[in-house]
Formats: sequence, C-alpha cells, structure tokens
Amino acid sequence: MGSSAPLRIAVVGAGIGGLATAIALRAKGHEVVVYDQASELTAIGAGIALGANGMKVLDRMGLGRAVRDAASNLQRIQFHHWKTGDIFYEHPMGDWYDERFGGPFLGIHRADMHQVLLDAYDGSPILGHRATAVRESEDAAEVEFANGTTVTADVVIGADGLRSAVREHVTGPDEAVFSAMSCYRGLVPVEKVPGGDEMGLTFFLGPNRHLVVYPVRGGELINFVAYVPDPEWTLESWSSKADSAEAVAAFAGWNDTVTTMLSNVQETGRWALYDREPLRRWSTGRVTLLGDAAHPMLPHAGQGSNQAIEDVAVLAALLDTPGLPVAEALHRYEQIRKPRTRQIQMGSRGNAACFQLPDGPAADERNGRLLALPDNVAWIHGHDPESDLTPVA
Repeated sequence: MGSSAPLRIAVVGAGIGGLATAIALRAKGHEVVVYDQASELTAIGAGIALGANGMKVLDRMGLGRAVRDAASNLQRIQFHHWKTGDIFYEHPMGDWYDERFGGPFLGIHRADMHQVLLDAYDGSPILGHRATAVRESEDAAEVEFANGTTVTADVVIGADGLRSAVREHVTGPDEAVFSAMSCYRGLVPVEKVPGGDEMGLTFFLGPNRHLVVYPVRGGELINFVAYVPDPEWTLESWSSKADSAEAVAAFAGWNDTVTTMLSNVQETGRWALYDREPLRRWSTGRVTLLGDAAHPMLPHAGQGSNQAIEDVAVLAALLDTPGLPVAEALHRYEQIRKPRTRQIQMGSRGNAACFQLPDGPAADERNGRLLALPDNVAWIHGHDPESDLTPVA
C-alpha cells in the first residue's frame, strides 16, 4: 500500500511528539490511534521552551492560538553572574525574535501543552498499553503489549521516549548515555521570585552549576531548571522528587534571586540527564521513530520538544505524499531529519560545559561570544521544516 490511500497508523507514546503526530496525520485523513503505557495521564513535568521552528508547525496544524493562550511570550534573554546576579549579556526577544525567526519564543508548562494536544486529538489515547515487541511483514507491522494484546497497522511510529521499546526493534539494544549530571526542577509563584514579573529567558551561570529560568502559564509561575554535576544520582524519572533544601544547599553562596526562588518552591523534582549516541537508522519498512525515541538530547539547547514537532511536520507530509510507498516515505523522513537532529544533539552536550565555567578567562571568552548569539542560533530557530521537503518526482 502506498501513502495515497488512508493508512492505519499506531503511535506508541502519548507525549508531545506522539499526540502531535496523531493530530497531523488524522488531519490528512489517516486512521491513527495512540497507545501509552501510563494507566492515567497526569500533570507531571515542569516548563518547556517552544521556539519559532516548532511554532511554525503548530501554527499550520491550527494549534498556535491555543498554545499561545496557555504560554508566556518571553520578552528578553538575560545571562547573569552566579554570585552577584549582575547581567553580563541581554538581548530583546518578543517582537524582535518573532520578526527575525518567523514565530514566537514561548515558555509553557508541559501539562498545559499536553492538554492543548489532548483537546485537539479528539478522544483519549489508549492507556495501560506498554509496548514489548514489534514485528513486521512487507505489508503491515504488529505491536505486542505487556497486557497481552496486539495491534496491527500499516505503520508503527515509536514516540515512546528515551527508553523506547519500538527503537529496539529498529536498531537493536543500546544503552542510554548518562551525563553525570542531574537537575532540580520546580515551579514558583511569580510573586515569590525577586524580579520574577520582569523575567524572560534567564540564565544564571557559575562554576560547575547553572540554572535556566523562565515564566510559564501567562507569567503566573516561574519555571526553573537547576543543573548540578552528580555521578551518583542516576534516577531518570519525571515523577522523582527531592527535598527543596537539597537544591538550596547545592546553590549556597549564589545570588538572592536564585536562593530565594529555590527556597520558595513547593515541590522539587529531580532527575538524572541521559541521552544516546546518534542512531545509524531510525526506520525499517513499516516502523519509524520520532522525538526522544529517535534523537534523545540533553536539554541544554532547549530543543527537545521543538525537534519532535519538526519531526512531525516532515513525517506527516511524506506519509501523505501520493504514490510514495510507506518504506520510501520513512526512509526519506529519516534522511531529512537525521543530520539536523544529530547536530543539535551534539551541540546540547557541549553547551553544559560552556554554561558551567568558573570565573576567569574562559568564562570571559564565553561571555564575549554571547554577542553573536542571535546569529549563532539562527540555523536552529529560523528553520522551517517544510523547506526540507522537495516534491517527489
């Protein structure tokens, strides 16, 4: 079956990438069902950043207004010294960013983003289905779940994250790469963060530690991610918790904004940071990977969700190309997306060390390089994934 006829598509994973994939493919007339291992979908996680490259896709999907209404449009980017709090680099965002890159830069609570997608999905993902195996023939693919059920589809899309069961079918077993770093995450009411009502995308950089801070939910809450080196903390879970006193102690001696913010969080999450080596392949004849299942990346470029959304645009367009066989569509998707995501994966690894330099010549040199930041990130934020698609001859 070529992709000129409606396809039966099984998406494994009901996160941002999985739901966005289903919405995009349903809009093109395909029959799509999303399966997830969770027994219920809960409001876990904290903030995520959406750049112009992701928002262009969401706008075309008709989701842009709902996302904007749930988010905060970040008006500036600032880098602060860890101890004094002094700003050593800032640049406007807001309208400037929108005009430069073709869309806004937003901070949004993951739960709010998930709800926008659930509303657009028009139905409920099928929960309690943990994929354990995938089999395929020339004409179909079959997913087996831990509860004993199986599903047959024309295409299976693995959007099931870093520890993807679908990926093992595509690539064989591989190991996640531990960064020897973990992060504390939390949300604080804006009135409990000094200067919170003026915050945009805010970095605090210091020796062996850094924080990324920005508003979500229309500026009601300040989201923080506080990164620390820790080879002992290896638990990777969005639901794992930490004592807020641990985070305060980890940033002892930092400026008042940081310590006050960390002291006022009601619930602190903590998880270890992993990625994987870039994959040699993402697809077989009837099965492909998307988002973190295909290219898990450390969060130091703020591109995890954006790259999943870019994947959605390219994959949905190719699967809907008249006369293009499924296997060829999946192959083209992989060939288009792999070089870009690989480059961002590797850049995300390198950013952590750059953000955690001690005071001195190396930090001064980094701070000087920030003057070119808008130009240096233009290839990421200004990208339109539709430009990667060429007509099929």
